[in-house]
Amino acid sequence: MRAKANDTTTARGREAEAQAADYLEKRGLRVVDRNFRVRGGEIDLIARDGATLVFVEVRQRSRSDYGGAAASITAAKRRRLVLAARHWLARHGDAACRFDCVLIDGGRLEWLRDAFADGD
Repeated sequence: MRAKANDTTTARGREAEAQAADYLEKRGLRVVDRNFRVRGGEIDLIARDGATLVFVEVRQRSRSDYGGAAASITAAKRRRLVLAARHWLARHGDAACRFDCVLIDGGRLEWLRDAFADGD
């Protein structure tokens, strides 16, 4: 039974990431990588916005019992994103970059550009 719940959560996460990628691409960004993982961190989407590299965290919440999608991006989560971004940049070369979030709350999508800085 537990595997089914995890499968459903994973499928919903993939759908949210695909929705976010489509949304960003329609607004001129070009997705260059997805689900980049290193020990200690993961980045959902990596995109280019002109010359700027954008590391994107996608968060989806169907209910707001424990806060919405934005509330789920804790300081620890931001540290893991920064860690993964540093690894990606070490492999692919330094570039001007920023951290964005795409929040999906109950079907409503919100794009937060420059949501936090390295070190926040």
